[in-house]
Amino acid sequence: MKEKLATRVKQLKPSATLAVNAKAKALKAKGIDIINLSAGEPDFDTPEHIKAAAIKAIEEGFTRYTPVAGIPELREAVVARLEKDYGLKYEPEQVVVSCGAKQALFNLAQALFEEGDEVLILAPYWVSYPPIVELSGAKPVIVPSTKEKNFEPDISDIAAACTPKTKGIIVNSPSNPTGQIYSTGFLKDLAGLCKEKGLIVISDDIYDKLRFDGKAPENILTVAPDLKDQVIMVNGVSKTYAMTGWRIGWAIGPEEIIAAVSRIQGQSTSNATSVAQKAALEALLGPQDCVAEMCKAFKRRANLLYEEVKKIPGLELPKPMGTFYAFIDFSAYYGRKTPDGTEIKDSLSICEYLLEEAKVATVPGVAFGDDRCLRISFASADEEILKGVARISEALTKLSY
Repeated sequence: MKEKLATRVKQLKPSATLAVNAKAKALKAKGIDIINLSAGEPDFDTPEHIKAAAIKAIEEGFTRYTPVAGIPELREAVVARLEKDYGLKYEPEQVVVSCGAKQALFNLAQALFEEGDEVLILAPYWVSYPPIVELSGAKPVIVPSTKEKNFEPDISDIAAACTPKTKGIIVNSPSNPTGQIYSTGFLKDLAGLCKEKGLIVISDDIYDKLRFDGKAPENILTVAPDLKDQVIMVNGVSKTYAMTGWRIGWAIGPEEIIAAVSRIQGQSTSNATSVAQKAALEALLGPQDCVAEMCKAFKRRANLLYEEVKKIPGLELPKPMGTFYAFIDFSAYYGRKTPDGTEIKDSLSICEYLLEEAKVATVPGVAFGDDRCLRISFASADEEILKGVARISEALTKLSY
């Protein structure tokens, strides 16, 4: 019998974050007291005015197909929000609304990259960037960084990674998994390099409102508007408005690229869910107090987690500046053994140990391109964070040489 599965599928790894989260939820469903610090979503409910807009849309029968690229009023709202937040002017024709920011990223890779291309990815990175690039036929090229520099790569390292095959780069700030924000100086230097090399920039701005310094959103275009023809921005309502399950995101950029993305989407999902688009419209146009309130809570939790983790010998991390993630270096415990004699060798083994011994779910850093660390989410209530860190601390004391 001929091989049934395509090579691209056999080489595809499952999402580590989704796998850990699913395992944690399954254990919890069995009655096991699991503290889930792996989840990549806010623990807040979608704000009431947004839910009301969706209910109204259903009651009014807004349940049919929409234009593939999204309803005109939502595309207009995206443009208006971008101008207000970033001072950048676009037309609705330069926006395509997708089933979440992840689909927007996937569609962009399909439209832009192909066999023989190389795409730069700054590590630590979101787990799906490399597979998305690989599924386009291109090769992801990883550029490392260190916690000592707050996970901000050296421009010289990015330049050294460029070859004649390098076509693009993916930039994510505030960052999943590190919770760090690239400095204005770094973005300026990166813009200069991208202009010199002619690189296409995919700017993943999904966490842009979840920053703790009180500053307005910033990306590569705010420091280098002249790169407009080379940059595509990706965003959505999932993180900012606690709407992960609604699956609404978008890409905004040069009209030719957005038209190509829309053609690809027209042959896959067609339009994003009509009712969810109406909810996203209300999210963008309605009261924004909920965003400030959630960001304030995440900032408090970030400080809480940071102070508690610092009390544990051997653990190191830069203080989270945004998102709801911390990327913590656990490598001081590598080489030690669990009570049953199993050696802790890497982020995967310590992640498994913490789940079994401490009943705390985290995500191994190897999935993000840095095997020294674990990603811990503070998108949980304060008491859950305190309890989770206390359990981690106790479990680590049980490790020995």
